[in-house]
Amino acid sequence: MKGHIPPETTSFVGRERELAWLAAMIATSRLVTLTGVGGVGKTRVAMRAAARAAPLFPDGVWWADLSTLSGPDLLVATVSDAVDIVGHSPHMPLQVLGDYVADKRLLLVLDSCEHLADECAGLVRELLAAGPGIGVLATSRRPLSSHGQDLLVLDPLPAEGPDALALLTERVAERAGRRALEEPGAAEAASAVCRRLEGIPLAIELAAGQVGPASMAEIASLLGSRFDALTRSGFVWPHRHRAMRTAVGWSHELCAPLERLLWARLSVFRGAFCAESAADVTAGGPLRPEDVPRLLDGLVAQSVLRRDGERYRMLDTIREYGDAWLGELGERDALAERHAAHFVRLARRAEAGWTGNGQITGHRTVEQVHADLRAALDRLLATDPARAADTTGRLVFFWACSGHVKEARSYLERALTACPEPSPARTRALTALGVAVSLQGDYALAARLGAEAAAAARADGDKDAQLGAAYMVGLLDLLAGRPDRAIATVDEALAGAPGFAFGSGAHLRCHLVRVFGLTARGDLERADRMAHELREHCVLIDEVWTRSYLDYQLALIALSRSAARDAVRHARMMLNAKRALGDAFGLALGLDVLAAALVADGQAQAAAVAYGTSDTLWRGLGHPQRGTPELKPVRDRCEAAMRSALGDDGYDRAFRRGAATASAGAIAALASD
Repeated sequence: MKGHIPPETTSFVGRERELAWLAAMIATSRLVTLTGVGGVGKTRVAMRAAARAAPLFPDGVWWADLSTLSGPDLLVATVSDAVDIVGHSPHMPLQVLGDYVADKRLLLVLDSCEHLADECAGLVRELLAAGPGIGVLATSRRPLSSHGQDLLVLDPLPAEGPDALALLTERVAERAGRRALEEPGAAEAASAVCRRLEGIPLAIELAAGQVGPASMAEIASLLGSRFDALTRSGFVWPHRHRAMRTAVGWSHELCAPLERLLWARLSVFRGAFCAESAADVTAGGPLRPEDVPRLLDGLVAQSVLRRDGERYRMLDTIREYGDAWLGELGERDALAERHAAHFVRLARRAEAGWTGNGQITGHRTVEQVHADLRAALDRLLATDPARAADTTGRLVFFWACSGHVKEARSYLERALTACPEPSPARTRALTALGVAVSLQGDYALAARLGAEAAAAARADGDKDAQLGAAYMVGLLDLLAGRPDRAIATVDEALAGAPGFAFGSGAHLRCHLVRVFGLTARGDLERADRMAHELREHCVLIDEVWTRSYLDYQLALIALSRSAARDAVRHARMMLNAKRALGDAFGLALGLDVLAAALVADGQAQAAAVAYGTSDTLWRGLGHPQRGTPELKPVRDRCEAAMRSALGDDGYDRAFRRGAATASAGAIAALASD
């Protein structure tokens, strides 16, 4: 199935009637908003309903989690990312998103819209107008301000009914075993807990997390005695949220003091986090780093945190409570600064490993913590723009691989505006912004940025910065079809830095531009010799990104020499490397050259499927010319050969099959022998 619906981490209890209603509404309405109080289970019901409705949407069900956004600036970018629009287009993001959905039949799920309800309503209106075949399911604590929406209010489970009791007993059995349910008075106490908590699923799960250290009867008694005290607490929530407030506050009071402190400090994280990050950000005072793993496990046992593999996540309702306590402790600014500093260090470590065996690990780590990197940059833009510029500049290749080009451009532009004084950080950001806008096809702006970055690097006297600027200018020349200028630019920079290590990232990228330029102008002997020499070095240092583009060049060179088998081999090696990096731009390039190699090898059917798959990727990228200029004649010859071998109807069928089944699995199959 196309699309992405997050996996459920717990079993589903009750809600069959609401689930059936919601699935029916999705089938008949273009916009459905699922509302309800915090903790009532909106996300979980939406997951189930979206999965049930998936057969109605041949272009997939796509999930956008908006809970990590602190404001509307990245709303369109987040939704674009959710539907696999990678963001290489020079057009406005909303226009690109509208163009993408225009001919689609897909379901877009916008989860946790309440803090952006007005902005989400405006975006939905634009998308529904642009794409007559799409549907939208939104979850929000309040309805969107949009005409024509169908509302389904998700009420708590009936407090006196079987579902609330079934949820409580199932969670207790998971955590404390069946014996806790068989103690004297346990059944009556369980019913009392469900009534007190008004059937709200998250509140019931929090209560279940306390059984074990205390009996069910003790939990019911404690809950009752705490209700009035919590109602008089300083946290003012709407009256309709009193049961949720009671459960969260009660769980908070039952936590040990250090667990409460950790809960408050963890609220600074926007996405999932690992124990190492938690310790680095939250430890201090009475909370020692070595205590954090044990305390995390305690919070998981009490349902304050949810664990997925080696990472932890805090639900919004629980994070809000922790953030309120963080404010009461007077630590909000200090924790935000520690959080930002931690992710700056992470970005620096990842960039330091980019030209070695840490490249793939660093890329995956950066992608895992994307929401928290954004939060850190938002903080730095307000408090230390130079550090924001430097950090975003270090992330540009990671974010380009992951499809976050628009976000990279947005942060870089904001950082440069806030950091106008010359500095190495500004030079790095100028170069990175030039790379981003070059990939988007904004060549006029890229040329201005390249000249400014080169001048700034010379003024800084930083040879590595000069190589970085030369790479950016050379990349622009390649994309604009000027290979001789690209070679001259990087040759001058390389001559000015003779003592630099061959493993320097900017140094490697400049040599890569030379190989591309030589191939583009037809100097195949030199291009082949340099590509093999550089590739051998990349293998020795276990560098993947540069090596993958060298395989791309070697595939093109092999095609020019009618060495089809070699071309297929290099194209597949490129695809496997790009799969490991998640580089959509590289995957699209690799699929095009693989299609050309396959048809040259007499495999026209497989070539047409590969070409159809690449077409889907290119449309998601929105790239203005589908790669570098030298690829166009290769694609033209490839298509002509496929049509000649299969006939127009046969080619069109195979192409459509590849386009319709484009997925990670399909690309993996094409990349295998």
